[in-house]
Amino acid sequence: MNRIARRTLIAAALGAALAPAALAHHGWGSYDSNTVLTLNGTIRAATYENPHGTLQFDADGKTWLVILAPPSRMQNRGLEAAALKPGTVATVVGYPSRNDPLEMRAERITVDGKTTELR
Repeated sequence: MNRIARRTLIAAALGAALAPAALAHHGWGSYDSNTVLTLNGTIRAATYENPHGTLQFDADGKTWLVILAPPSRMQNRGLEAAALKPGTVATVVGYPSRNDPLEMRAERITVDGKTTELR
């Protein structure tokens, strides 16, 4: 196999390997940045994983899916995973999903009196 064919094969293999991650990551266009939501509630469950952390968040008698920032950003801004433990009372401010009435993208979160900007 010549060098060009080998490079083409490697590029195709890398593209195929990375495609699922690219497809799984959503753009922010699916959130309504003209509408700001403020939810006061309790963390039911949390993830602190790439590409974004998430919360299952109980507020207003509903369970919301809250999309957070990537873990590296949260950690750099002082929001450790331990702060997001179930049962913790928090306030989340962000934008509602255009597609799911119980999903939002968080711009900031306040836990134990400390506000962290997530954008």
